[in-house]
Amino acid sequence: MTVSVKPFFFFFLSCVLFLSGCQGENRAEPHKELLIYCGITMIRPIQEIAAIIEKEQNCIIKITKQGSGALVKSIKANGVGDLFLPGSASYIEAFVKEGLVTDSVTVGRNRVALVVQKGNPLAISPDVHNLTNKKYRVVLGSAESGSIGRETERILSRICIYQQALANTIYLTADSKGIVKALREDNADLVLNWYATTQWEENKPFMEGLLLDEDMASSHEVVLGLLRFSAYPEVARRFMEFAASKEGQAIFARYGFQEQKKS
Repeated sequence: MTVSVKPFFFFFLSCVLFLSGCQGENRAEPHKELLIYCGITMIRPIQEIAAIIEKEQNCIIKITKQGSGALVKSIKANGVGDLFLPGSASYIEAFVKEGLVTDSVTVGRNRVALVVQKGNPLAISPDVHNLTNKKYRVVLGSAESGSIGRETERILSRICIYQQALANTIYLTADSKGIVKALREDNADLVLNWYATTQWEENKPFMEGLLLDEDMASSHEVVLGLLRFSAYPEVARRFMEFAASKEGQAIFARYGFQEQKKS
């Protein structure tokens, strides 16, 4: 007696196709991936918030950090990315005018301080005119490449000592990272930098900030902007929402940023 195998073959084939279809339906979708351009001073709180959002939104967040001026060049050259957090809100304002940022939120406030070696061994007073004193080794940021350099130029130009301070510097650095390095390696006695950098645990043993009068150096908003070409704007907006929330601003506050003033 001959038994036909065709019914069994078709049954087996239909089972294989069904299982293959189920596997295809259950295949995990690729992770959504955000790219954030972040100024050096804000990198710590942004990394902490990114870890929270990655879990919440099941996404991957990549962060590129540089001086704000360098980030501007990268964004314009690449034409990709989701969020931009520079050290100065002026960069966001410029991007809004150019149509590169479509929405923004304030995540905290930062201010400039004179920064000296730990313990202030030279007893330097919190007076920006000390930046022109030849007995101090002074390092400043370049106005061409970073937000701290731009803010330095603004503050010192108001009282007409910017050129004198530049003439008294040992060298200019591209960004706040270079200024921090100058103090950590004992290549400077006095710098002008964002106060938040003095609050990083790894920097505290080497430096301390001398806050200036509000009239001289008032605090400024730290603004996070949504880039026009964001691939995942809904996830980017969730990141913005969290960063601007009470919980998000508390994270920024732990790294030396003031919480946003209530209107």
